[in-house]
Amino acid sequence: MTDYIHKLIAQGEHQQLDFKFEISDSRKIARSLVAFANTDGGRLLVGVKDNGAIAGVRSEEEYYMVEAAAQLYCRPEVSFQTKEWEAEGKLILEVIVPKSRKGKHKAPLKGDDYKIFVRVKDKNLLANSILLQVWKRQESKVPVRVSFTKIEMLLLEYLSENKSISELLFMELAGINKKKADHLLVDFILLGIIEMKMSEKETIFKMVDQQFLEKISNKSYRFKHTI
Repeated sequence: MTDYIHKLIAQGEHQQLDFKFEISDSRKIARSLVAFANTDGGRLLVGVKDNGAIAGVRSEEEYYMVEAAAQLYCRPEVSFQTKEWEAEGKLILEVIVPKSRKGKHKAPLKGDDYKIFVRVKDKNLLANSILLQVWKRQESKVPVRVSFTKIEMLLLEYLSENKSISELLFMELAGINKKKADHLLVDFILLGIIEMKMSEKETIFKMVDQQFLEKISNKSYRFKHTI
């Protein structure tokens, strides 16, 4: 049993694993629960420091704080299971959160301001407007149609020569507003032409297939593609 916990800890924190020295705020832990549920599911190890050192669960109340987080501060409620493990003579609480099938969950950012969080590597991040629109369009199942005008080609040409682009830079280069940039980026993500990479510092967009520009080079800029 101890080997199981040590193997988990040896992985370090990542997209499906988070360490918590203690749980003292149900509202904050709700963000971790919804981030896991909204992404790929994951595990919280309560009683483990950020550096992987085993500290042990400090109080039986910590389970009830997780329960309160899931029931009171996750909208809708997040399902979870718990297991208790003993390692190095100390108790560790494993909180297992499956990927949700109930749609997207929200947790409080400040006060009663509830937001959607996602798990990116070892961080819980706010879902940005692009991601929210991608989800909405996926749910609608409305076909995506793209016309390759000068603006679309500008983006493709830039990404064929550079590793990535930010939305702000794209707006500046194309001379368009955020609403139009959002719409085009979402279309390209849904078509699998580009991918979005989120981090605490920035959100960037990369070409999925570096040969894509060549593949459409012999076609009209008004070429339409549908999924």
